[in-house]
Amino acid sequence: MPPGGPRPPRKKFGTQAKIVTAAAAAVVLIIGGGVLYTVTGDDGGPKDTTASSGDPEGGKDGGKDGGKGPGGTEKVPENTTARLAFTLDQPANKEVSSFKGSWVTDKAFVKPGLSEITGYDRDKGTVLWRVPLPGQTCGASRHQSADHKTAILFEPAPRAASGTGRYQPCSQVGVVDLTSGKLLWHRSVTSPLRGDEAIRFEEVTLSGATVAAGGLSGGAAFDLDSGAVRWKPTSSDADCEDRGYGGGPALVAVRSCGTYGNEQLTIQPVDPVSGRPQFSYKMPKGVEYASIVNTKPLIVAADVGDTGKYGISDFFSIDDRGRLLTKISATGDRFEARCGATDVESCTNVVVGNGRLYLATSPHEGSGGSYGRTNEIVSYDLTTGKPLPGRADAGEGFTILPLRMDGDDVIAYKQPPYRKGGQVVSVDGTALTATLLMENPSDEQSIEKERKFLVGGSEYLYADGRLYLSEELMGAAGTSSYKSYLAVAFTTES
Repeated sequence: MPPGGPRPPRKKFGTQAKIVTAAAAAVVLIIGGGVLYTVTGDDGGPKDTTASSGDPEGGKDGGKDGGKGPGGTEKVPENTTARLAFTLDQPANKEVSSFKGSWVTDKAFVKPGLSEITGYDRDKGTVLWRVPLPGQTCGASRHQSADHKTAILFEPAPRAASGTGRYQPCSQVGVVDLTSGKLLWHRSVTSPLRGDEAIRFEEVTLSGATVAAGGLSGGAAFDLDSGAVRWKPTSSDADCEDRGYGGGPALVAVRSCGTYGNEQLTIQPVDPVSGRPQFSYKMPKGVEYASIVNTKPLIVAADVGDTGKYGISDFFSIDDRGRLLTKISATGDRFEARCGATDVESCTNVVVGNGRLYLATSPHEGSGGSYGRTNEIVSYDLTTGKPLPGRADAGEGFTILPLRMDGDDVIAYKQPPYRKGGQVVSVDGTALTATLLMENPSDEQSIEKERKFLVGGSEYLYADGRLYLSEELMGAAGTSSYKSYLAVAFTTES
């Protein structure tokens, strides 16, 4: 306990509060259309490049570090006309619940359920394996390792039916092998600042052979294979905490230090084995939250002065010595890029590659009038901050959203108008010209299923001619007259 009594709580949302807030937002959408760590293990350094969740090749994507990639792995299929492959029904959750996380391997589509992780045949949707968990899932990494392992968060026990304290803490960190369908290990850690109470985590990520989780009580890291603790909070962290981490090709901490009302937010790339910071970049005074858009090169998003849309007023491009290269302004409502209010690694509709920042613009009136809204993908130079020539047009009635890099190209999803199916395109990273990879069916049933997955509350994964749409958050089952789905899959495979 700090001198003078306990420190006042920071202005943050707990997990349950964030779930309720997100649920309320979803309803609106539906209606409206230098740090010292304790190092307890140093076995094993970084292994293969961490792959994004949508990359079934386990890290072949040369554009994920923002440099010039060797070319993408996604090819134009013989027939770009897709069909509905399968649907997954909503689990029998009795209250608003988190279902964050989805991954694709060469054999499976993997999705958390209420208290389990399940691998489904990526074409048929049949269950390949199921990992039961002692409590509800409450977080997941958006990355997987080259050998198809990923990190999850879950509660240590079932929630009580009613009563005070029925919600369990999000304290368990675990690693799942997405190939074998096994929970390789799980554990919690304590902090000297909280006695015997397990640390509650808000989010988890993966970089190389390190799993890192952060949240209300600070951050901790673990060896991917063994679960050995690499670092956790110490007694010297009384006025500091790792809010969370960005993973992938590097590991970057968002750290807050200072007394209540006078915190300073810093961005710290850390050694994934020792946890030692490589440098500290101080965010502007008054910035309470920051998000990691990309870790290599390092791109940070923040809302300076509450002037941005969806939690972003500026993108900060920071070099490998901790110097600011440029700021790219996103004030007002020009862009559709979104970052979570408190989550460090939750940005969507923005990707980094080829020395560029690719952004979805906000929907605007198209040539067809107010019912023909559309948007574009535009790009900015990460060194100068200047807009670059070219744009990828969504087309009348479509909204185009960048999902990830594929070598030098951008994989993008085009959310459809009411009477058409969606599309997936590969956008040339320089010319911003689009090549069609997939066009979803336009029959009424397929359209109805596809349109259930709203921008800002759903996960979109595309890999090898297959598109998976899944929910991050769902209200109680059976409370709506419309059928709800945990996930829907489309494929160009016959």
